[in-house]
Amino acid sequence: MTELHYLTASETSALLRAREIGAAEVTQAHLDRIEAVNPQVNAIVTVTAERALDRARELDEGPWRGPLHGLPVAHKDLVSTKGVRTTFGSAIFADHVPTTDDLVVKRVRDAGGVMIGKTNTPEFGTGSHTVNEVFGATRNPYDLTKSAGGSSGGAAAALASGMTPLADGSDMGGSLRNPASFCNIVGLRPTPGRVPSKSTIAAWFTLGVSGPMARTVQDLALFLTAIAGPDPSSPLSIQEDPSIFGGSLDSDVSGLRIAFSPTLGGLPVDRETAAVTARAATVFEGLGATVEHADLNLAGADEAFRTYRAWWYLATYGDLPGVGENVRWNVERGREVTGADLAKAEKLRTRLWHRVTGFFGTWDYLIAPVSQVPPFPVEDPYVREVDGLTMPDYLAWMRSCYLISVLGVPALSVPCGFTSDGLPVGVQIIGRPWDDLGVLKVGHAFEQVTKAGSTRPPLYAPGR
Repeated sequence: MTELHYLTASETSALLRAREIGAAEVTQAHLDRIEAVNPQVNAIVTVTAERALDRARELDEGPWRGPLHGLPVAHKDLVSTKGVRTTFGSAIFADHVPTTDDLVVKRVRDAGGVMIGKTNTPEFGTGSHTVNEVFGATRNPYDLTKSAGGSSGGAAAALASGMTPLADGSDMGGSLRNPASFCNIVGLRPTPGRVPSKSTIAAWFTLGVSGPMARTVQDLALFLTAIAGPDPSSPLSIQEDPSIFGGSLDSDVSGLRIAFSPTLGGLPVDRETAAVTARAATVFEGLGATVEHADLNLAGADEAFRTYRAWWYLATYGDLPGVGENVRWNVERGREVTGADLAKAEKLRTRLWHRVTGFFGTWDYLIAPVSQVPPFPVEDPYVREVDGLTMPDYLAWMRSCYLISVLGVPALSVPCGFTSDGLPVGVQIIGRPWDDLGVLKVGHAFEQVTKAGSTRPPLYAPGR
């Protein structure tokens, strides 16, 4: 049999259901993989080995528990896990052990999942490069000298390295999509409310969302059957039954009208990244879709995103002393936001919404770069230049993701290909509001043709 850590979650689940393997065997295989490669990658920062094996043995002795029965799952270190250290990537919480589980953790457990550990993140998820004072930097499995992206970089690197078949993440400015692109795995920024989470500060805030990461789109859909669905703790939660994600994603994309925006209306994009992303248009044409160059008018998206983000950072971390530079910078921007700024941001976003609905009245999907650059040196705090253009601050290089965040639509990062140096590049598939399932079907059709996601990093070689 193929090594268990190489199997997809869907393949592993089928073997578990047939009782050809046991949950304890699967869990041990992934713990062995963590021991073998995590010291190089630094993706999983707290390993819950004993707890995971106890849970797996319990599952082996009992009835089928749900769609994630026996599957290892890694939780981002922003997610509170009862009795398991949760640092939020901050030295302030280096020894913090929560007394309750966040909703996504509870849902994974109820669906039969096995928590295998916590994945690395920058402080409070701030920035698209995973490094912090507590655990250091997560390295890209395809090139250990490069960044794994962020803020769900630990999750993406763990998936790419075979340490876990499923991992949760979160996304405000691209934190599910950018690390997925950098690490050649799949990450979905779902429609806000699709994967609900409880907030005691800003329950109606829609820029930040929780979401799934996996190595295939079908696995990602499987994960959604467990973590999506309504919950009264979130006023935004979508009422649709998550079982809609439980079937086959096979579909005919011929006849679809797909807009290709190679620069999202004029953003600088690294030339190799642009060349790889352009292949997506050819793939969809080969599948029978009508593909044309077309730009969605994103005027006002940058200002609206930055205003709402700054306000949220002030509301969330404004009273917390001792935060790091990036968090402090965001809080300071929040102190500058006025009521007039918020009023303008709301107007800008409202206009954007109407342009988005109009755009998707013509087009079924929009494809665009995920990140404007390939993975960058792990020692660099952020990307300072893109295609010869200097970035004004640490946020600017992420615009290809965060301009989409403000729209409130689902966006999927799926592997597209590699640069000449063998660095992964993803393509972003963006759908109309609430069409998460459609986005997954289109992404699944794409990956079946390209098979870029099946190219494993050197660390993934059997026996290594």
